[in-house]
Amino acid sequence: MKRTVYLDNAATTKVDPDVLEVMLPYWKEEYGNPSSIYQIGSRAKAAIEEARAKVAEIFHAKPKEIYFTSCGTESDNWAIISYALANRTKGNHIITSKIEHHAVLHSCAWLEKNGYEVTYLDVDEYGRVSVDDFREAIRPDTILASIMFANNEIGTIQPIRELAEVAHEKEIFFHTDAVQAIGDQEINVQELGVDAFSLSGHKIHGPKGIGMLYLRQGIKLPAYIHGGAQERNKRAGTENVAFIVGLAKAIEKAYTNREERLDKIREVRDYLREKIEAEIPHIRFNGHPTDRLANNLSVCFEFIEGESLLLMLDMEGIAGSSGSACTSGSLDPSHVLLAIGLPHEIAHGSLRLSLSEETTKAEIDYVVEKLAIIVDRLRQMSPLYEKVGK
Repeated sequence: MKRTVYLDNAATTKVDPDVLEVMLPYWKEEYGNPSSIYQIGSRAKAAIEEARAKVAEIFHAKPKEIYFTSCGTESDNWAIISYALANRTKGNHIITSKIEHHAVLHSCAWLEKNGYEVTYLDVDEYGRVSVDDFREAIRPDTILASIMFANNEIGTIQPIRELAEVAHEKEIFFHTDAVQAIGDQEINVQELGVDAFSLSGHKIHGPKGIGMLYLRQGIKLPAYIHGGAQERNKRAGTENVAFIVGLAKAIEKAYTNREERLDKIREVRDYLREKIEAEIPHIRFNGHPTDRLANNLSVCFEFIEGESLLLMLDMEGIAGSSGSACTSGSLDPSHVLLAIGLPHEIAHGSLRLSLSEETTKAEIDYVVEKLAIIVDRLRQMSPLYEKVGK
């Protein structure tokens, strides 16, 4: 039987057994519509509100500031597009960065087609946004800024608190895509100072198809989906009770013994980095060396194509990624790697490996053993590699 090693947890994670367990009753016994007034519906509604309160407590928010959505992408779209449309009379300028997830970039692109102006901030070689650059980009007509909390490809963590402070000095709505940061970074909305943040359940061992938007009380955000009165008239559609309950459990588990879990993951990730560095030449690690997600390792292998590398790893039972799962069908190099200054030929050879608490050093030994063989095999077919030599 072929060995399987899953190292693409930044793309998605398997559902935690405890999460699945709390979800099951809402498909079987407690299947009522939360909008119904009879008991089975009322119990479903109560489960949603209990989940909302639990999530709010973890993030030091108020329950009324928590809105359940279908995913992080919907949350990003809702926060950015709805706020921009509702505040057009105040201005039409938006600030974001060049390394955002496409849920943010495409939302901004849509707004540009509809008369808005967007400034895309550069990042440094580690993928960090400069607070000074952010401040200088603000104009009198700036109404909104969206900077991701942690990058999904290279793992770099942004100075969100400082950026939010600058935004608020100018009374600018500040949103952060926190999809990758949940469970890794402590999020206390009172201290962080953001007006809104997005998350997705399937990145933290919850189910796919459920997300959340935190929206600070007092900020008016029009509905994005119209129909019924669900989510306090902000998001129409019968609530996915099982997934909402599962999301709350996944968030709760992500923040239980968090430091202990992250220390364990970092140890294995650093072991992976050291093994790759020792056994494979002509490589480049990406992202900030310290201000980064615990489970993320991004590396570029010179003289090879990342797509071929992924396919050959898959033949050995190893799942990795060249970057964002949302752009896996593209042959273009990662926009994130280009933004940090990598030339196309190096960016094409990228590999993102993202670990979980279950990843072991024995699995890492197997991965690096196969990786070294595959990289060497691909390089032997490269005319560029022949000129450089071993």
